[in-house]
Amino acid sequence: MLNSRAEALQQWLSTEFSGQAIVLSPLSGDAGFRNYFRFSVQGNPYIAVDAPPQSSNNLGFVAIAQALLQQGIEVPKVISHDLEQGFLSISDFGEQLFADVISEKNMIKHYQQAIDLLPVIAGTKLNSSYSLPIYDKAFIELELSIFSEWLLATHLQINLSAQQQTQLEQCFNYLVDSALAQPQVFMHRDYHSRNIMCLAELSLKPQPEQSSSSTLGIIDFQDAVLGPITYDVVSLLRDCYVRWPDEQVEQLFDYFCQLITQELNLDEIPKAQWRRWFDLMGLQRHIKASGIFARLYHRDNKSGYLADIPLTLSYIIDISSQYPELAFLHQLVGEQVLPALLTMNKDEA
Repeated sequence: MLNSRAEALQQWLSTEFSGQAIVLSPLSGDAGFRNYFRFSVQGNPYIAVDAPPQSSNNLGFVAIAQALLQQGIEVPKVISHDLEQGFLSISDFGEQLFADVISEKNMIKHYQQAIDLLPVIAGTKLNSSYSLPIYDKAFIELELSIFSEWLLATHLQINLSAQQQTQLEQCFNYLVDSALAQPQVFMHRDYHSRNIMCLAELSLKPQPEQSSSSTLGIIDFQDAVLGPITYDVVSLLRDCYVRWPDEQVEQLFDYFCQLITQELNLDEIPKAQWRRWFDLMGLQRHIKASGIFARLYHRDNKSGYLADIPLTLSYIIDISSQYPELAFLHQLVGEQVLPALLTMNKDEA
């Protein structure tokens, strides 16, 4: 049975599609407040989006979709929208996620295909109707605070001493400084294997060197910002939902550095600097994500993401061990946070 908003969405769609009877089939939701439905009109498939305006950046979605399309990036086309109600109808990319077709055997070639889109995305310009938020110091600090509030205090009931809080803040400041020192570009902000769609079958056969990337469609871009150049590539290569061997990540990151330097005409940046930016950006993202996964459970009653917290913590432990400035973060997560989480998971099993 449809709820009142879904019924209102159904009525709106019927009006938008010239009085056609609309039958909505719910799709699995994402981590946000949006709800998605599949429907068809005269045999043509569409997606209906219920995105409550008080909690969804609908203006951003429409403006960013238009800008990315102008760049040649395949994103869902906005067929119609009502920003006041928070209703949209968009084109349907199907059900084939990039995440579902990639294996360790084929990932290098296909991840290169996803990386090929990053310079194009980074160079995206929006018109005057919408300005990208700036991923500044306050923005990054707010994201990092989610870790302390929701994972440590709320989920694990870990209360840091004043000294520990100071030490953690020093680690966070180190990550913030690194993020702000990078070239700032259009940043998707959630560019990973579950937000890339396969619009055509990804063949395992060898492809020509200049193969097109048009088989990939990009979704969930409405929270894009102007931010650090390594954010999207670390989201892809150090995915919160799957971990690839370090050698393959290294190879693909080198590919990205060469490509982005050439395509955006960047000054020569030492490899060690790229690596430091990449590592520290990944830490910031995984710290934030682990807190968000806990928040989704406690605030939004979404338990499915709890299973992804150990992977984000494993990234934090491994990468922080390589930076003396982050010794406290390494110790905190390795000796206190992860053991507490594993004990909790064992007790609940």
